Amino acid sequence: MFQHAIFILGLPLVTAAVIALFLRRAGGLAAVVSTLTATTIAVVAVILALHRERFEGSFDWLSLGNFTLSIGIKYDDLAALMLCIVGVVGLCVHVFSLGYMKDDAAKARYFGGLSIFMFSMIGIVLADNLFMMFIFWELVGFSSYLLIGHWYERPAASDAAKKAFIVNRVGDFGFLLGIIMCWWGNGTVNLTALGGHHLFSTWIPLLLFCGAVGKSAQLPLQVWLPDAMEGPSPVSALIHAATMVAAGVYMLCRVNALMVPDALTVIMWTGTATALYAALCAITQSDVKKVLAYSTLSQLGYMVAAFGLGAKIIPVSDTVLDAAGKATVLQWQALGAATGVGAAMFHLTTHAFFKALLFLGAGSVIQGCHHEQDIFKMGGLAKKMPLTFATFTIGVAAIIGLPFLAGFFSKDAILYLAFTNNKAVFAVLAFTAVLTSLYMVRLWKITFLGAPRSEHAAHAHESGLTLTAPLVVLAILAAVGGYTGLYSNLFDGVLKLIPEAEGNTHTIIFATSVAVMLLGAGTALAFYASAPTDSLQQKSPGLFAALGTLKNSFDRAYDYYVAKIQQRFAMLLNFLEQIFLAGVIVRGLAGLVGLFGMGARALHVGNLNAYVYWFLFGAVLLWAFATGVLAF
Repeated sequence: MFQHAIFILGLPLVTAAVIALFLRRAGGLAAVVSTLTATTIAVVAVILALHRERFEGSFDWLSLGNFTLSIGIKYDDLAALMLCIVGVVGLCVHVFSLGYMKDDAAKARYFGGLSIFMFSMIGIVLADNLFMMFIFWELVGFSSYLLIGHWYERPAASDAAKKAFIVNRVGDFGFLLGIIMCWWGNGTVNLTALGGHHLFSTWIPLLLFCGAVGKSAQLPLQVWLPDAMEGPSPVSALIHAATMVAAGVYMLCRVNALMVPDALTVIMWTGTATALYAALCAITQSDVKKVLAYSTLSQLGYMVAAFGLGAKIIPVSDTVLDAAGKATVLQWQALGAATGVGAAMFHLTTHAFFKALLFLGAGSVIQGCHHEQDIFKMGGLAKKMPLTFATFTIGVAAIIGLPFLAGFFSKDAILYLAFTNNKAVFAVLAFTAVLTSLYMVRLWKITFLGAPRSEHAAHAHESGLTLTAPLVVLAILAAVGGYTGLYSNLFDGVLKLIPEAEGNTHTIIFATSVAVMLLGAGTALAFYASAPTDSLQQKSPGLFAALGTLKNSFDRAYDYYVAKIQQRFAMLLNFLEQIFLAGVIVRGLAGLVGLFGMGARALHVGNLNAYVYWFLFGAVLLWAFATGVLAF
């Protein structure tokens, strides 16, 4: 089984290399090779899970003094679950891409990018230490840059790719500092070793969390994800629904043993604030993919909040670094901390299914409407595209928490954690659930119901089998993926940690879930009309403008910082460089040497008498030094 894991880690890298070296002009063959690779990954991932063998293994790759960088695999229930998600969703995206990208001139480059992304993501899942995880973490950033900017000839796509890459580097810098501090304090970054006795510090988990803030697009580094919708729709489904953005949550679950109360509190409120902020932003969106992008932000906030909520910690005794970096006596024993891991990973799993379904469904709509993305130029698609409508409806029902679909169970687990651990967070997340139901039903109604509002919508049509088959598979998973009994105890190390409400608490949570769903959905159905303009903008322009301002506030703040502070500071440094480095030091010394050269050249006048005088002058100086008349 260890060899199987090595095989599916290396296979997509080999595929990407073959496509880059030999198939750059053979897009059709490259697509087939990449899709067969994705099929193999999905099959082997399921085989590994069914085999129930859990294992670890590593080898030393690089040694520098006392530091050794190891490459290894840690395959436990957490890795098994995440690997199955990556494999199954990745396969669906590859199959969907066969139809969606069939006429793309750069098809080979696209499928090569998918393969290198799969390699990078699998590396994160299987990594047995933080340094190895960071290497693949950066490769995910690189491959996402390639995929988001696939249509690089479009300025918006090129800018979005650069924005995603740069913003993620900000979070990754903190992540790297956390890894270095963890190694410095513990002498190891091996995940298994850290699960035992280790040094506790508030700084280590918070710095590691910076990586999740960037990759999982949490406040204040969430600005890259909505813009990343400029990439092809299958890329949005793969990167921004099930894998890349979920990597941050997965990483937090991997380093759960390092958590301390203050860090968990910060994580909890960061996730809660992100969930609410993104839900408010989604209400005013008219681009079908950007509605789903902000929805992804909100659901990621739910997962991060769940992780932060799932721990009750008491002090015992051990060594820990305080804020000044000095050792003090303190230890934190986590009681029930694993429930946060269970709830976060459960929602990550169900979200992967229904959000990949929604993104691919949006891709089917965009394809059927001749690449139209404005929902107010759609309408009437329920009759034009019945299969897409049916599967998209299941995805919407799952995300809003319709009872007994996948999203209902995982969202209930998070609400239960919030209800038992922090009532304020529970109130915010419940209100966010109302907004989720509101903007998703709004999207569904305006897109599929009513009469067509454009020529593209009037002539829309259902796509071929390669686009519709993945929708059916994901719709089934979105419907039944929340029933943990179907997993046959394959992932007990994770799914057995899911908190379950009992008695009166179960009744309260169930009633709350149904109430918020009905409130949001009912408001959307009653308020939003099938019209070419937004009902909220018509009836409450002030609120609409305020929500738009909220959406743009972070980008404006970053633009102000770059233009007024960073750019001016760069100009100051450039001025100092021109004056002191390039001017005084470089040009000044060069000028001095030039003057000395000019003086030396002036001595060569070609006159014998002048040379005799210089000779006599030199002889006098030499005599003066020799006799001590001139001494230093």
